[in-house]
Amino acid sequence: MPDLIDSSDTISNPAAVVGRLPRAIQPLPDQLISQIAAGEVVERPASVVKELLENALDAGASSLRITLDEGGVKRILIVDDGCGIPPAELPLALLRHATSKIRSLAELEAVASLGFRGEALASIASVAELFITSRTASCAHATRIDAQTGAISPAAGTIGTTMEVRELYFNTPARRKFLKSEQTELGHCLEVIRRVALARPDIAISVIHNGKAVEHWNASDPSTRVAKILGDVFATAHLPLDERAGPLAVYGCAGLPTASRGRADQQYFFVNGRFVRDKLLTHAVRAAYEDVLHGNRYPSYVLFLDLPPESVDVNVHPSKIEVRFRDSRSIHQYVFHAVQRALARNAGASPETTAGGHAAQLQPTGIASFSARPYAGAGLGTPSSDSTPGSGQKTDNGTNWLRQSRMTQGNLPVAQPLALYDALFGRRDVNAGTPQGTTLAASVSSDADSPKQAGAPLYAAMPGAPDLGAVEQPLGFALGQIHGIYVLAQNAQGLIIVDMHAAHERILYEQFKNSLADRTIAVQPLLIPVTMTVDAVEMGVVEEEREVLDALGFDLAILSPGSIAIRAVPALLKDADLQSLARAVISDLQAYGGSRVLTERQHELLGTLACHHAVRANRRLTLDEMNGLLRQMEATERGDQCNHGRPTWFQLTLGDLDRLFMRGQ
Repeated sequence: MPDLIDSSDTISNPAAVVGRLPRAIQPLPDQLISQIAAGEVVERPASVVKELLENALDAGASSLRITLDEGGVKRILIVDDGCGIPPAELPLALLRHATSKIRSLAELEAVASLGFRGEALASIASVAELFITSRTASCAHATRIDAQTGAISPAAGTIGTTMEVRELYFNTPARRKFLKSEQTELGHCLEVIRRVALARPDIAISVIHNGKAVEHWNASDPSTRVAKILGDVFATAHLPLDERAGPLAVYGCAGLPTASRGRADQQYFFVNGRFVRDKLLTHAVRAAYEDVLHGNRYPSYVLFLDLPPESVDVNVHPSKIEVRFRDSRSIHQYVFHAVQRALARNAGASPETTAGGHAAQLQPTGIASFSARPYAGAGLGTPSSDSTPGSGQKTDNGTNWLRQSRMTQGNLPVAQPLALYDALFGRRDVNAGTPQGTTLAASVSSDADSPKQAGAPLYAAMPGAPDLGAVEQPLGFALGQIHGIYVLAQNAQGLIIVDMHAAHERILYEQFKNSLADRTIAVQPLLIPVTMTVDAVEMGVVEEEREVLDALGFDLAILSPGSIAIRAVPALLKDADLQSLARAVISDLQAYGGSRVLTERQHELLGTLACHHAVRANRRLTLDEMNGLLRQMEATERGDQCNHGRPTWFQLTLGDLDRLFMRGQ
């Protein structure tokens, strides 16, 4: 098809049209073809580093030495100890679409190597000076090739390959102008190197920039490598994740919600060992954090997805950073549920709160445990011998994330059995330890003369003062309240501080979520309906979303064009401020729509319901009520954060207290 011609050109210079039309179709020169391809493969120095590191990993390298000058623009030198390239194959390595990785379409569809297109070296050689020095185990000496001239000469060198790239974009000055400052380009190079370091902790990597050492990581286990790269905060504030379902496996570590960040700069996802930036996977992880993440915060994670190579297409873009899954919906759901289960199963108090508090150091005593496996209903403190579905042990390169990625903060088991607690206090509840058996009693009304306010307990009364020597609960036993806001409790490690409103809010949130999922929300009809005035928009929402309101346990009847009657509410909310509650629910339905409220916006609605009923500040609780709250927290999934991601409790160990008072110093 002929080139498009500007109409203004045609009018002002008709000869231009005559001169351009006769041009014949001709094949482009190989050098120009490579430079066009280089625009996709070699975007900046970091792209060169990525391609060369992938080749080194495919060659079986166990150590990498990376030298950069002027952010990689002036020089990039990568030395590996892989298998090397035979002298006769060095010229072939510089040809476009020449590779040792694949031989047929079948091998392309099931490719397991990081590189396979055979374009990288040719593209790099077309926009920079490239020299390759390589030696195999069968060669007496190394061989060097100059990509510009094709000259081959003997050289000194150990077994492995040395890739040297000089003067990037020296022959395309326009492209070089698009590069950023030296520090910016160095930052991009280091980020690529960090991804490789996270994917392969068994490889030693060192980085030198302008003659100065920048990074060095010895070969180590995954948890040590993660701590080195992501820092001590993430190392002490993450959850181990390791699940298998047939050929699928998700493993790695996910950061605690309370250790979230303001930027998405610590999110690493690897598919079959390859770092990818995939919207499907990012959305799955984000959705798993949805009801525990506060505001516009971003979780940190290092996650690996292993699946059959034929189930994922990595040949989507020359950069190979994008992938396409054959069954994208199933992959999304699998990753979502794996991360969600890890957050629910291993939720623990963050060692680093927004206030920078002390680290929680709960040890696995009694029924608390760091194990990712749930506990058997009959035994306390003993993990089930049978692993739950989807919680298989995933081993990669001889390492196991569950065993090596140890938490140093406390956690609470999911729906832990309360038989030991029941035996201690003489309670006989067949539903003990379940959400149904731990339903909170109605909260007190705002009326000061209410008999509930006078002394009716908010939680089931539990007589007898607990003996800490007889039994240990993860959150201990209550000592008292501070300003009607915080509950102080003592456990074997020291002092527990609980935000009673945030804790109660999470308990109610999980109860509502379970009831809504099971369609078992208990409804409380009101003896005397409560009337309230509404505007035209709110009236329309009540009419249009009647089915959704019914599903939520609300019965709202229209009395007149400007008023409605609240005839029934969810049983858990019967003592809340019903008018403000109904108005808040109508507002959510108006903002998001009924179908979205019950699906993607469900956590906003459930948060509204929980917040309206959660025990308020300045509500004085008895010791029995405080202990009831602590036990319910231990039995509630994600009980360590409220639904906004804030911590619900915090541990001060005896060591922390000793340091505060300088004991022993």
